[in-house]
Amino acid sequence: MSLTTLGLELPTDPRWVNIAEMQIGEILIDHAYCEQKAASSCISLIVYYPEKVKLVEVLTPIVAEEWGHFQRVLRELSKRNIPLGHQRKDEYVKRLREVLYTKGDNNRAFLDKLLFCALIEARSCERFKLLSQQLADEGLRKFYHELMISEAGHYRTFIELAEEYMPHEQVRTRWKELLAAEAGILSTLGVRGDRMH
Repeated sequence: MSLTTLGLELPTDPRWVNIAEMQIGEILIDHAYCEQKAASSCISLIVYYPEKVKLVEVLTPIVAEEWGHFQRVLRELSKRNIPLGHQRKDEYVKRLREVLYTKGDNNRAFLDKLLFCALIEARSCERFKLLSQQLADEGLRKFYHELMISEAGHYRTFIELAEEYMPHEQVRTRWKELLAAEAGILSTLGVRGDRMH
């Protein structure tokens, strides 16, 4: 899964995976909460937009899949005798949320919610690929390869849902804007080896 395929404008700093490997317990804890939040985001979209039949139909199985990922990460933590611990602040997500439409035009806010999810899935996919290729732990390499494939599918799902409900040109224009914003945010956060994003 290449950066071009995912649409991301800025690759992850090559140092990230090396730092992450030295703090793999912290990465797994953060990853667990990322999966929990992904499931929660899908549930929120279903609850908020129950009249959108296609959205409900498509996101319902993703809720189960993301929760299954959460359980799998918990098992990886358990193997290493690492407790889940408390959720940490996610500066990456906080900064991304600041560029989203949340008030006024309901259609624009809806589009941004879908593209926000797509963007996080795309970045997760890119980082899972790095972990699947470069970790010394063979079991974790396989684990992250499997999740990379799944996240790539989720990324496409959110884009396709946006195109289902909104004009394609509007989706593409806004997607490019958010990709540029994400690249700018990532470039200012520095290399955080204890965070998935």
